[in-house]
Amino acid sequence: MSTFEPPAETLADVVLVDYGLGNLRSATRGLERAGASVAISDDPEAFAEADGVVLPGVGAFREGMENAGPLREALTDHADAGRPLFGICLGMQMLLTSSEEADHEGEGEVTGLDLVPGTNVRFDVDRKVPHMGWNELSVERDHPIVDGVDGRYAYFVHSYYAEPDDPDAVVATADYGVDFPAVVANDAGNVFGTQFHPEKSGETGLQILRNFVEYCADR
Repeated sequence: MSTFEPPAETLADVVLVDYGLGNLRSATRGLERAGASVAISDDPEAFAEADGVVLPGVGAFREGMENAGPLREALTDHADAGRPLFGICLGMQMLLTSSEEADHEGEGEVTGLDLVPGTNVRFDVDRKVPHMGWNELSVERDHPIVDGVDGRYAYFVHSYYAEPDDPDAVVATADYGVDFPAVVANDAGNVFGTQFHPEKSGETGLQILRNFVEYCADR
């Protein structure tokens, strides 16, 4: 039985970015359960009116950046204005500057949003890749997005992981033959992402989503 009590009222208006690669249905359900009113949109004007924006993502870095290309300026403007931007899985990787994935696939360099400077690298471990399954979160520093989740488990599906230029950008880690960033954030704290899927991570994921919604409401 779930121990998570959904809020009695809507706490924040959130836009879920629709650029063709997101897990929109389950992300919407999770955000709504966490207290958000959710609009799915690719309209930059909707970003400006929202309390927070979520950039979901499933797939390859190049395809993600190409699909989201028309929205790059709107997303960076939103972040530069100090407003909450939350990247999930591929969406988190897109917050960084680059990824080895394009080079690995022979597609050349692809530029990410560069909101959390760094690159995404492929797992080089004696374990199955992609990494799929539940891993324990270890919170490395304070940030509202990780309130109440230290030592809890989240669900991951990925072959690449973030390597931010600034070690302080790492908010939480997990272990898969190497300690890798599970949550990252920019210096200002308003741009952050989870490598795992909160919408697939049970009570831990609902706590993360509730933290995000409350963060948006407080802003």
